[in-house]
Amino acid sequence: MRMNLKQCVWIVAMTLGIGITGSTVRVTASPSPQDQHDQDYSKNKTYQQGLREGKDDLSHNKDHSKKRHFKKDGDQKAYESGYEQGHQSNPADHK
Repeated sequence: MRMNLKQCVWIVAMTLGIGITGSTVRVTASPSPQDQHDQDYSKNKTYQQGLREGKDDLSHNKDHSKKRHFKKDGDQKAYESGYEQGHQSNPADHK
């Protein structure tokens, strides 16, 4: 009986250790939401469009005059990122 109890405790400890190690590896391997948000859209066509329209709105003192909607979520995010970058940029930087 004493030997069975020791084996059961050992098996439970090993199972917990493997489970914790496996979940830690899985968590560190998955990209964080912040990494997905900070993508480089600079070569994206919709990003460039948003950048141009953001700069244009800034130069004409408009606030997001064109509301664009794209079918793909990635295109929408790229456009909005470009627009924000263009609308916040300093006009003196782009002579």
